[in-house]
Amino acid sequence: MSNIRLRDFPSFVKANDLNDILFDYFGSEAQNCLKASAIIFNAFEEFEHEVLDTIAAKFPRIYTIRPLHLLARHLHADPSKSMNSSLWKEDTSCIEWLNKREPNSVVYVNYGSITVMSAKHLKEFAWGLANSKHPFLWIVRPDVVMGDSAILDLEFLKEIKERGLITSWCNQYEVLSHPSVGVFLTHCGWNSTVETISGGVPVVCWPFFADQQTNCRYACTHWGIGMEVDHDVKRENIEFLVKEMMEDEEGKKKKEKALEWKKKAEEAVEVGGSSYIDFDRFVKKALKWLTGNTIVSGELLK
Repeated sequence: MSNIRLRDFPSFVKANDLNDILFDYFGSEAQNCLKASAIIFNAFEEFEHEVLDTIAAKFPRIYTIRPLHLLARHLHADPSKSMNSSLWKEDTSCIEWLNKREPNSVVYVNYGSITVMSAKHLKEFAWGLANSKHPFLWIVRPDVVMGDSAILDLEFLKEIKERGLITSWCNQYEVLSHPSVGVFLTHCGWNSTVETISGGVPVVCWPFFADQQTNCRYACTHWGIGMEVDHDVKRENIEFLVKEMMEDEEGKKKKEKALEWKKKAEEAVEVGGSSYIDFDRFVKKALKWLTGNTIVSGELLK
């Protein structure tokens, strides 16, 4: 991974006594993967080509099959509509709210299904969004604040009454695909990263733990779609970054880059694309392992 810094490493390999154990564990598991019959990667080839090419040189039996929600478009049966990774009940009314907004005018804010923050940081995020004067859709889970309920004060709620919608969960890919969404304020979890690429939406990143720091680094440098929030969140920083992404020339460049990646993601899952071919190739190989028979060539997705 070129131009990677120690601060961008996943949190479980940072140096302390507990993480020494985790580092050893993940290191040994990575080596054990090379004993497998195949490795499936939750990515598409061009998005992570540098790392994938390095791994393939040592272990050629790899398959990239993302974005799955785009790949699923090839499925004709209705059960495909049940493919969903949400851990919370979705509020569908937010789509109706988005329908009333101008194209690329809304800031979408979601820190994922397990990331938590302090009450102080919640307040700073809230007033940064309010002070930006841009409409926003904010997903605030009941447990998003560490050890407490997420409570926003009345003054803030009055300030954002006509231009902010706060709800507990949504269909994220549907939101990110909506034309009114202009930027995504995210924790940079991998699912969120791939979904925002699929929707062509640039990001303001606030990574918290695990792989999020690494994803943030790639979003802001390699992929050219993001800007990073200071870890100790200040409302002035949130306001500045939102305005820069929504109003300034730099934000427009990030949007153009995100749309380029969207096109590449769609190409990967089209017939003949890298993810389409790998998915078809893997299923044939898996069926052959299971049955011991040669699988007739064809479009298995159909």
